Amino acid sequence: MKRSVSFLVLFAAPIIAFAQAFPAQPIQLIVPWPPGGGSDVAMRLLADTASKKFGSPVVVVNKPGAGGTIGLKEVATSKPDGYTLGMIATGAIFSQYNNPNANALSDFDIFAFFGDDPALLSASAKTGYKAVADFVNAAKAAPGKIKNGNDQPGGSSHITISLMEKKLGVRVTKVPYAGFAPTVQGLLAGEVDTVTVSAPDIAPHHKSGAARVLGVASNTRHFLVPEVPTFKEQGIDFIAGAWRALAGPKGLPADRIAALEAKFLEALRDKEFQDKAKNAGFIVAPMGRADTLKRLADEDAAMYPVFLDAGLVKTRQK
Repeated sequence: MKRSVSFLVLFAAPIIAFAQAFPAQPIQLIVPWPPGGGSDVAMRLLADTASKKFGSPVVVVNKPGAGGTIGLKEVATSKPDGYTLGMIATGAIFSQYNNPNANALSDFDIFAFFGDDPALLSASAKTGYKAVADFVNAAKAAPGKIKNGNDQPGGSSHITISLMEKKLGVRVTKVPYAGFAPTVQGLLAGEVDTVTVSAPDIAPHHKSGAARVLGVASNTRHFLVPEVPTFKEQGIDFIAGAWRALAGPKGLPADRIAALEAKFLEALRDKEFQDKAKNAGFIVAPMGRADTLKRLADEDAAMYPVFLDAGLVKTRQK
């Protein structure tokens, strides 16, 4: 009898160990935006470092469309085993109230925070605008004439310009693009006059003279364009932008969430990764699961009244 028990224990041990091994296959990280934009670049840098931390590939897959909701729906409806993850951004808070096809934040297990990207109001060099006041004056003189390139409804730049219109008392014509990379290309091609994208996407063109950053919607100036004053420095109390977080579908096992949180935080805090991210223009401010959930809950509570007041709440009213 003892010999049989010992045999069973020895036989079962490797099975248990194998069942607990994670990851045992590549992890797919869905970016709900096209290649070449800030989110794509940020996640590819992170995936490269995370692959080393996991000892298994973390593969970025772009699934753009509908202001980020298509890619996130694939994450939300995937098997909750930790092998399909996604990048959630600011627009996810808005889209759950505006787009009936979008998933709510509660459909995800969110486990880590990447960082913030303040929004920049930028204009084509052809407009001649030098500061936020030039944009405001032109917009008030001819309501709707200025074309602003932004995300499809629900994306962070669409939210930014919508809130900016209300704050500044102006009206522009919004032209939606699939992501920040095509938005900037639209600006350079003369399809739009202004954009509300993040620093990594527009800074090179500001430096080349093809575009002009008019103001930074943050408490501090951005290190990529340190010569550009904030909105506050220009007399306007306006802060907006995007953040990025990592999530899987709701229902991830506790041990998988713990493993994902630990390894991605290790990657986010890696010195080599942080140096590469800063060189690419990103502000990395890692947070774990508890702090990330609190941050998103606080932002949701703060932004919902703004969306409601601006007439942007179409579904899931509180």
